Amino acid sequence: MKRRLSLFFIFLILLITISCGKQVNNREIILATTTSTRDSGLLDYILPEFEKEYGYKVNVVAVGTGQAIRLGMDGNADVLLVHSKEDEEKFVREGYGIERFDVMYNDFVILGPKDDRAQIKGISTAKDALKKIYSAKAEFVSRGDESGTHKFEKRLWEKIGINPQGDWYVKVGKGMAETLLMASEKGAYTISDRATYLTLKEKLDLEVLVEGKEDLKNQYGVIAVNPNKNSRINKDGAQCFVEWILSEKTQRLIGEFGKEKFGQSLFIPNAKK
Repeated sequence: MKRRLSLFFIFLILLITISCGKQVNNREIILATTTSTRDSGLLDYILPEFEKEYGYKVNVVAVGTGQAIRLGMDGNADVLLVHSKEDEEKFVREGYGIERFDVMYNDFVILGPKDDRAQIKGISTAKDALKKIYSAKAEFVSRGDESGTHKFEKRLWEKIGINPQGDWYVKVGKGMAETLLMASEKGAYTISDRATYLTLKEKLDLEVLVEGKEDLKNQYGVIAVNPNKNSRINKDGAQCFVEWILSEKTQRLIGEFGKEKFGQSLFIPNAKK
């Protein structure tokens, strides 16, 4: 009888230790994400809640979406929070990720100098704005780093049949913050996510010239990396993070971020489990 009770309690302890927030081993997860979630301050705002509630330490690797997805493919991240839906769906389709979920969105904006050499202010679509920038050969600063923002920009150029080249088109190969600062210094045009722009606005001599267009929506998704691809993947930790960021509590937290400082949410939660 005593042996049976001992086995029962051992089994009960094992069940508890594999649940979210009670895991004994491997209490760290690697989150590969975009520079926009870091530079905007969102991660500093929400991650302490996850670490407090679940007992995991989150190691953040903030890079372009392309690099974040590559980290997942190589088994060097446990969970992704990125913004290039086509690439995210391909990542899952090819077996690198378990499932993709919408988390939140904001929008891209086209920024430029006050004199607006290409005269794009208030134009009807982002594609038309790029056509005018190209026609004027007005200096344009691109992230050029295969990030979600860069991929979005490239798709816009492809849709209008233009391969941007020449002295007027400058590739930075760095994050959004560095790109914005360079565009400001040069008095050039660029594309940014709204959250990073608002965070750095006081340091920039740039104006929002094109915004609120349907072709400027910026959707973010979360994906737990498939543990079958690498034995190092923290499957339980990644799943806990996905469940947490999709929860009503965290979605409310995301929706509150930015309101006090900017008078508006920097990210709009839209998770659907």
